Amino acid sequence: MTSPTTSERFAEPGPEPDDDDTDTRRRGQPSTTRSLIEWILVVAGAVAVALLVRLFAVQAFYIPSESMEPTLEVNDRVLVNRLSYKLHDVNRGDVIVFEKPESLVTPAGPNEIKDLIKRVVALPGESVVFQDGNVYIDGRQLDEPYLPAGTVTQTGPGGVTWTHRCTIDDPCVVPAGTVWVMGDNRSNSEDSRWIGPVDQDLIVGRAFVTVWPPDRLGGL
Repeated sequence: MTSPTTSERFAEPGPEPDDDDTDTRRRGQPSTTRSLIEWILVVAGAVAVALLVRLFAVQAFYIPSESMEPTLEVNDRVLVNRLSYKLHDVNRGDVIVFEKPESLVTPAGPNEIKDLIKRVVALPGESVVFQDGNVYIDGRQLDEPYLPAGTVTQTGPGGVTWTHRCTIDDPCVVPAGTVWVMGDNRSNSEDSRWIGPVDQDLIVGRAFVTVWPPDRLGGL
């Protein structure tokens, strides 16, 4: 019998894959269960990071009152850097969030405001005087470009928690470890003119940007 020609030579079929080969290929494919677990871990990790950032670095606050208008309006949302004053001192002009002093705390209710937001106007050791509708720090008129033109700053009323009126005859001296804060809405802000200087230990952090509503996005 003659040998087959080249065109007649065919490769013999290989052996059928056994069960072990099939299992090997299956093991090489991603497991649906394993992928689901990986996604759950990724999401959990992202949530944990977000919580840590909120707890230690940045926190969002909403504005509940008109005391900082026009810089901040009611229901604006701001981000507060909680680490700012662990890295540097408080600066004049900073907008800060601080815990409400004990003298202002009332029995807790559904609408109880626990934190306040104001602007730092004077620093420890400085004297504050109100004269002719302006603010004077250590005898020099304070430049306040963040206030609307024509803003008049009145003296405080004095009272139970703070008796000084910050006049030339009765200047307000900021004690060590405190700051003097005021709202930009000078005619509607219960600030250091009423409650006195704020202990720096009560400061939560520095508000640095408005994030809501979108048309008011911007730095502070």
